Amino acid sequence: MAEKRSLSPEIEEVNANGEDTGSAIVLKKQRTDNEIVVGTVTKEGIKRTSNLQAPIMQLSGHGGEVFSLRFSPDGQCIASGSFDKLLFLWRTYGECENYAMLKGHRNAILEVQWFTDGEKLVSCSADKTVRAWDAVTGTQVKKLTEHDNHVNSVCPMRRGPPLFASASDDASVKVWDMRVKRSILTFSDKFQVTSVAFADAGDQVYSGGLDNTIKVWDLRKDAEPSLVLQGHSDTITGLSVSPDGSHLLSNAMDNTLRVWDMRPFAPQNRCVKVFTGHVHNFEKILLRCAWSTDGQLVSAGSADRMVYIWNATDRKLVYKLPGHTGSVNDVQFHPKEPIVGSASSDRTIYLGELVL
Repeated sequence: MAEKRSLSPEIEEVNANGEDTGSAIVLKKQRTDNEIVVGTVTKEGIKRTSNLQAPIMQLSGHGGEVFSLRFSPDGQCIASGSFDKLLFLWRTYGECENYAMLKGHRNAILEVQWFTDGEKLVSCSADKTVRAWDAVTGTQVKKLTEHDNHVNSVCPMRRGPPLFASASDDASVKVWDMRVKRSILTFSDKFQVTSVAFADAGDQVYSGGLDNTIKVWDLRKDAEPSLVLQGHSDTITGLSVSPDGSHLLSNAMDNTLRVWDMRPFAPQNRCVKVFTGHVHNFEKILLRCAWSTDGQLVSAGSADRMVYIWNATDRKLVYKLPGHTGSVNDVQFHPKEPIVGSASSDRTIYLGELVL
């Protein structure tokens, strides 16, 4: 189990000259061989379903609330972003060692995402910046400063060119290209934008915000949204595109999780499913949501300290997992194994294997 440790005194926001360094502190680099444990039975008689060292692993070390968590595309690593302004990289297997610490942000990190090559990360922060990182060396490779307020969400394109979108309290959605210095598109909304997702085809961006609607922006015409989805009655806090790209999952402060049919020529009422059980509270944290890799399960963060997982087909609540002592802000599925990861305001991350 990853042991709790105090943050190193050498970790500062700036260097001695007052410059923002955007550098990494590498803690451990050695890779341990994974022991195959799938199919083995514990002394309690539980059949193991993953290669985690134990059925439940706790990762501690962040000095503040953990707002975001993502597995790398190959499932070997985890990136987490926190109120402590730091990005941590962890090994999924073995002792879940915290092998690198990426510093540069000067306020809370609100979301972190991997690019599909598994070699780069992108993060956004309340410091009004979006930053890209080399996950191999731990160095900052881009610092984007066009937003005028907190950047709440960021999402890379799944395939094709290295594009990504960001959403901000300055009421804008920006599209960026890793090969270009400045943003390539800006969509202007009338309200703060709290979540963003890239359409699977790469031709549209979905955004949700304080006006309780989900907007669809077409990259080929950057004026008005091409579609506005209504149904939520409070702020949208998280968006996630299904693995096949046909549906969009949304989490909102009205305490509902909704699935929307995003296929062309879908019926006018595109909301096809509503999930309930999880809760938002006065903290107004941007609780995220996610699909499992096979599209069979959906998850949502919840302020009642529980991890919620539903069957995406029949909407039944499959898991309500305790353990955290603070709001669960992000729940993500492992790309290859039945493992779920949760990030919480209690400053910890839990990895747990699901019983098949």
